[in-house]
Amino acid sequence: MWHIAGKTLDSRFLIGTAMYDSPEIMQQSIDASGSQIITVSLRRQSAGGSDNQVFWEFLQSFQQNNRYLLPNTAGCHNAKEAILTAQMARELFKTNWVKLEVIGDDYTLQPDPFQLVEAAKELIQQGFEVFPYCTDDLILCEKLLEVGCNILMPWGAPIGTGKGLMNPYALTLLRERFPNVPLIVDAGIGKPSHAAHAMELGFDGVLLNTAVAKAQDSIKMSKAFKHGIEAGRLAYEAGCMQEQQKAQASTAVVGQPFWHLEE
Repeated sequence: MWHIAGKTLDSRFLIGTAMYDSPEIMQQSIDASGSQIITVSLRRQSAGGSDNQVFWEFLQSFQQNNRYLLPNTAGCHNAKEAILTAQMARELFKTNWVKLEVIGDDYTLQPDPFQLVEAAKELIQQGFEVFPYCTDDLILCEKLLEVGCNILMPWGAPIGTGKGLMNPYALTLLRERFPNVPLIVDAGIGKPSHAAHAMELGFDGVLLNTAVAKAQDSIKMSKAFKHGIEAGRLAYEAGCMQEQQKAQASTAVVGQPFWHLEE
């Protein structure tokens, strides 16, 4: 179990709801993940349509038995727009949680650090629990904590690239500098091994969407990520072997019998 935003959870897998081939596959994939937190974007919803009705019914059923929605401000490019979207999401989804995204570059989808901090500060003053999507920049993370964020969600790589952890050094530094802050790798995860790597570094959770939603078999991939995240966390808790340059035999030579041949 682990604790985040006043909640106690079993799963460290946070999963998105976008880009699935159908609402049914989305629901089955999320169920297979065991996730207790799903992200949902206000912008991707439209009125009417049977798929939309199925989606809303699923959201309503999900918010039961220790499971939670995490609305996000995807697509926002400045603090004002993100704040307004967060306020609308709070009214619609009845939660003060928000995954705060303020995009600064449309090619890399890298967050705008200045607008992000500004929006986070205002939303926290309005009573939101802000989950900020940020880069792995140490100073940016410090500023977010200074304005009241209790959680950090640095990227592993740009959204949707599937490149994994581009800068393990920076992520390791964040873990060392903020040992008591919940840290979740958000974005860039493409394989279960990437998720396991993040957990081996001591991160508290992994948030992803594309790698499951666009897989040939989303349900199987969701299960694979579930096990990868669990394995990585177990490895971190057990204590991963440290790398070294010199080879070391796993079988002891002390007491090993030997033969001396005489001519």
